[in-house]
Amino acid sequence: MSEEDQHSERGYHDLGGTPAGPIDQSQGNLEPWEKRVDVLRALLADKKRRVLRADGLRSTVETMGEQYYTELSYYQKWMEAISRVVVRRGIVSEEQIMTRMKEVAERLNVELGPPPIPKERD
Repeated sequence: MSEEDQHSERGYHDLGGTPAGPIDQSQGNLEPWEKRVDVLRALLADKKRRVLRADGLRSTVETMGEQYYTELSYYQKWMEAISRVVVRRGIVSEEQIMTRMKEVAERLNVELGPPPIPKERD
């Protein structure tokens, strides 16, 4: 199998071994919302709740579609994956998530734009 054939069989998320330039390893400061996403992930994965496992989060991130995967930031991908998991498990509905997002946007006096990419729910 040629190198070109091997590359064409890769998923859009499989970037290992491809030219990408140097990796920025400097530690950046997380935004407050990014810290909250990390805490939410940890709470959903704890022994009491067991709603989300690392492999489930990763699988959801890797199957959300190429546009989401390439255009969203690291924590945006996590948040999208978490929302898909909790909706799929019937913990909350998409409508409940959108209602809460609108409430928060109104409280912070910011505009809630449309989702960055049309959703294709799994």
